[in-house]
Amino acid sequence: MNAPEILRERLSELGYAVGLLTRLPVPSFALRTAPGADAVWAYPLVGAIVGALGGAVYWLTHFIGCPSALASLFAIAAMVIATGALHEDGLADFADGLAGKSREESLAIMRDHQIGTYGVIALVLSLGIRATAIALIGESAAVLVALIAADAASRQSAVLVMAALPPARRDGLSASVGQPGIGLVAIAFGITFAIAWFAISFGAAILLVLGASLSAIIIGVISLKRLGGQTGDVLGAASQLCQCLGLSLIVLT
Repeated sequence: MNAPEILRERLSELGYAVGLLTRLPVPSFALRTAPGADAVWAYPLVGAIVGALGGAVYWLTHFIGCPSALASLFAIAAMVIATGALHEDGLADFADGLAGKSREESLAIMRDHQIGTYGVIALVLSLGIRATAIALIGESAAVLVALIAADAASRQSAVLVMAALPPARRDGLSASVGQPGIGLVAIAFGITFAIAWFAISFGAAILLVLGASLSAIIIGVISLKRLGGQTGDVLGAASQLCQCLGLSLIVLT
C-alpha cells in the first residue's frame, strides 16, 4: 500500500469517527468505508475537536462580556449540540440502568427512551461539575486548552472500555463497531497524551490519562458486574465521568 492510499484510509477512519461521535458535517471523500473499530485511534482527535469548539464559544462569549459562569454554560451547550448529546444520553441511560434488578432488566431500562430519577441526577451532576470547573478555570485561553485536553482524554476512556469488555448485547451501536485491538488502543493512548501534553503540561497530561484510565475502570467494573459487558451507553457514561474528573483535576492543578 502506497502513501496516498494509507492517507486515504486514515482520513476515512477519522471521518468515520467524526460521523459516529458527533453531528458535525463530514466531507464525502472521508466516508468511503466504514472501518468500525479500526477508527478508535481517532476518537481522541474527535474529542479535541469538540473541546476546541466549546473553548472557542467560551472565548467569544467571555470576550463580549459574559461572566465566566454564563460563558461556561454556552461552551457546554456548544459541545452538546456538536455531539447531539450522544454522551449525555449514554450517561443518563446507564445511570437509569443501575436500578435494574437483573442484567436483562438493566439492559431493557437502558434501551427505554424515557429518563428516570437516576438519569436526571447523573445529568445534573455532570453538567454542573463541568460548568463549575470551566468557570473556575476562568481565563479564556486556559479554558480552551483544558477543554481540548479533557475531551480528548474522555474519548480515550471510552476506547479503554471498548477494548476491555465484550458487547453486552449482540445488536446496538457498540456491537456494530466491534472491539479494538491493543495496538489501536495504544495509538489512541499516545495521541491522547500528546494532545494533553501540548495543550496543558506534562504533569497535567499524566493526570489526565490516569483519570481516563480510572474512569474506564470504574465504569467498566460496574458494567461487567451489572450488564456482563459494555454498550454504547456505557461508553458515553465513561466519557462523561472522565470529562468531569479531567476538568476537576485541571482546576486542582
